[in-house]
Amino acid sequence: MILSAGEALIDMLPRTTTAGEAAFSPYAGGAVMNTAIALARLGSASGFLTGLSSDLMGDVLKATLEASKVDLQFCVRSDRPTTLAFVKLVNGSASYFFYDENTAGRMMTLADMPVLPASVSAYFTGGIWLAVEPCGAALEAMLLREAKARVAMIDPNVRPGFVRDRATYTARIDRMIAASDIVKLSDEDAEWLYGAVDPQALLAKGVKVVLVTEGAKGATAYTARGKVTVSAPKIVVADTVGAGDTFNAGFLAALDRAGLLSKAAVAELSEEALRDALSLGTRAAAVTCSRAGANPPWAHEL
Repeated sequence: MILSAGEALIDMLPRTTTAGEAAFSPYAGGAVMNTAIALARLGSASGFLTGLSSDLMGDVLKATLEASKVDLQFCVRSDRPTTLAFVKLVNGSASYFFYDENTAGRMMTLADMPVLPASVSAYFTGGIWLAVEPCGAALEAMLLREAKARVAMIDPNVRPGFVRDRATYTARIDRMIAASDIVKLSDEDAEWLYGAVDPQALLAKGVKVVLVTEGAKGATAYTARGKVTVSAPKIVVADTVGAGDTFNAGFLAALDRAGLLSKAAVAELSEEALRDALSLGTRAAAVTCSRAGANPPWAHEL
């Protein structure tokens, strides 16, 4: 199993009613939840660790995850509310406004974090809850613990409007990156965190694979042995919600299919293996971009 740990929320996407009025429509989402769903749809055994509310929107999230065959045994249920993210779209690019105080996921603590069985071969995390407490500390501690025993991947997926203490947040991201085998950054994330895209600096911290995505330009994997770049498919973009999350799933799913999800294998990935993983990631992300909201493809759609 590949276990994803992080936020599950409701994306409120802008729509127009039949009467021509501006409105918001609820869609299940959250960066890490999107990755968990995409992994399951691409054929990997996918588990999800999050704080899941027992409210109406929590039931929507649960049903959405179950419909994609995501394993929910590690979820922490509570009666706290579900996080909401109102989305603003400008030329297809999304910006987010979060309502997250005292929510089921936000209030997760280290005491809620389970002991993982050996069947969990990889642990993925990232997203908005790394920027807030107490869940940020819990997710960090979980990664630092689990990275010793299994492949660890992080995608910070920075949302600047969610970060209240930049120094504390970036210090946490740096610690988690240094403990991870695979790090994914969009070009925008890298520039916000470090001022520039510098994969070599991350490799020097001990990271085995640094993935940098550049939207329509494609994605590049950097290792100590060189780099591999794959172009993105040409598509008509509906929106970019969930694109990077789907890319993450595609990359991990490709390694999973090839039997390469071990710490030893990830440390020595061949150019061919990296190209295959980048290809699945970019192709899957392109499908997500071609339709509204975070709606990752099933394997048969590729």
